[in-house]
Amino acid sequence: MIDRLAPGARRRVATAPDGAEIEEVALAAGGLAMRVLTFGAAIRDLRLDGVDRPLALGFADPEDYLRDAGHVGVVAGRCANRIAQGRFTLDGAERALERNHGAHHLHGGAQGFGRRLWRIEAATAETVALSLVSNDGEAGYPGRVRARCVYRLLRPATLRVELTAETNAPTLMNLAQHAYFALQDGPDARVCALHVAADAYTPTDAELIPTGDVAPVAGTPFDFRAARPLADAGAPLDVNLVLSRTRAAAPRFAARLSAPDGLAMELRTTEPGLQLYDGAHLGRAEGVGGRALGPHAGVCLEPQCWPDAINHPGFPSPILRPRETYRQITELRFAPPTPGRAAPGAPGP
Repeated sequence: MIDRLAPGARRRVATAPDGAEIEEVALAAGGLAMRVLTFGAAIRDLRLDGVDRPLALGFADPEDYLRDAGHVGVVAGRCANRIAQGRFTLDGAERALERNHGAHHLHGGAQGFGRRLWRIEAATAETVALSLVSNDGEAGYPGRVRARCVYRLLRPATLRVELTAETNAPTLMNLAQHAYFALQDGPDARVCALHVAADAYTPTDAELIPTGDVAPVAGTPFDFRAARPLADAGAPLDVNLVLSRTRAAAPRFAARLSAPDGLAMELRTTEPGLQLYDGAHLGRAEGVGGRALGPHAGVCLEPQCWPDAINHPGFPSPILRPRETYRQITELRFAPPTPGRAAPGAPGP
């Protein structure tokens, strides 16, 4: 790990611009160990017993999270992904959101949930619960929201992520854990093979805004119905893969990512979409465990509602109303490398 910190223990690691303390808490159970920051509810470090490299990217210097534009390891919200022109209509009223991604709204705005300090409600050796209050009008969103994130380590080698939220007025709610997974023994995650249980995707325009169509993945770079290296796509990957048209009551199989040496992660989720991003624009920085951050160093598999869903009547609804509870459950199940299996080098540019 980064240094010695007993499971369930917490410490101050940095100071936010407003002077508030940023804390880190350590967890360990079931063959996994991890570090979580209160800034963005970020997963800073994630390890599997017997594996000498982190499973996900994190900054060696906690203060780098304050400067990060890549949403490394954080929980993105209030509404993750893109909203076209930062505009939507809810119950007949047109709403204007902050435009923080060119002409569009992305990941809840410049001070979205991934840029906010969460409060630790409780921490044990195996579990940490964090919460956040987002006031009415933040980034243009209606309603006062209370969000909660629970990270729980289970046996065998499973990280369970439960995201919930409630509101006092109709609003949008779509949270996404934005970890960059790096299972490979090397600098380029595109050597990893990916299998996704998705027959379709949502096509986008040149600015990655959905057209409103749902198209088959067959014959496109986004066809991962059979496992294949990410490098085989031959094209940039930043796309919503359609797992279903509705949320599930319990996590169901969505994807499997595996490194050349056999180290693997199975992802199960309740969400209808999986945003696949190959990290092409990830900035360079020193990472935990000696793993450098940079383009393609990790791959994002982000369970969530479909992007810009509020502006497309045929998409799953991202609306949260009073007396309802938003709930997303995602499980990440890890398996160790295969003994004697060698890892080839990373692909070229």
